[in-house]
Amino acid sequence: MVRSIGADKTIDYTKEEFAELGQNYDLIYDAVGNRSVSDYKRALRPEGICVITGFTTLPRLFQHMLLGPLVSMTGNRKIRMQGVAKPNRKDLVFIKELLEAGKVKPVIDRRYPLSQAAEAIRYLEQGHARGKVVITVEPNNKT
Repeated sequence: MVRSIGADKTIDYTKEEFAELGQNYDLIYDAVGNRSVSDYKRALRPEGICVITGFTTLPRLFQHMLLGPLVSMTGNRKIRMQGVAKPNRKDLVFIKELLEAGKVKPVIDRRYPLSQAAEAIRYLEQGHARGKVVITVEPNNKT
């Protein structure tokens, strides 16, 4: 699935441990965040960057938030949590154009109505979502 949306190299986490393949990467983008900071550091090339956007447990989140910046201060490899974007009109128009041109292909695994949010979280906790899980909110038509 990730190759179909443009990834150059993919690793099947069910078959291989990226940090133990003996390869080093310029960029690691981890949407799950279930590895240790030392795993990321070991797998990065000098000057490499790891961006973590998710987490599986609160202890792992705190490790990424605290140890990632410390590791980044003591070497040339950078490990960071993804920040929150401050959207502006120019950037949003650019993203819109990328989407319309098919250059960015969002992958949505499942959609749940807000009333089934707990079920959506249970599904995410299983750890096998193949894309984003979306909670939809219906407009309130009451007047």
